[in-house]
Amino acid sequence: MSTENEPTNRSEEPREARARFTVGQIVDHVRFGYRGVIFDVDPIFCGTEEWYEQVARSSPPRDAPWYHVMPDQSEHTTYVAERHLIIATDTSELQHPLLTELLSGYEGGQYSPKGGVQ
Repeated sequence: MSTENEPTNRSEEPREARARFTVGQIVDHVRFGYRGVIFDVDPIFCGTEEWYEQVARSSPPRDAPWYHVMPDQSEHTTYVAERHLIIATDTSELQHPLLTELLSGYEGGQYSPKGGVQ
């Protein structure tokens, strides 16, 4: 399973930005048209400058929330700026090999964070 679309530098510093989405929520990526589930939230961009320059070509804001997403019917994960996500209209269960490792339970159109952590 590849995580090549994930940045490698994650900081533990306090952040101010407020996230619109939560862990376990099913979202649609508006630019690339895939559906996925959020498994982690960074209140601001936590990747490297090199990753941002190579992958974030639309130059989304770094001081707004970024999300770690498991795309449906895929084996990789993605790191997505908040402005590229909307609440999914299809909130049925997803298929991803990491789903049961990173999240638990599905009910009411969303997944529960493992251990109740958000």
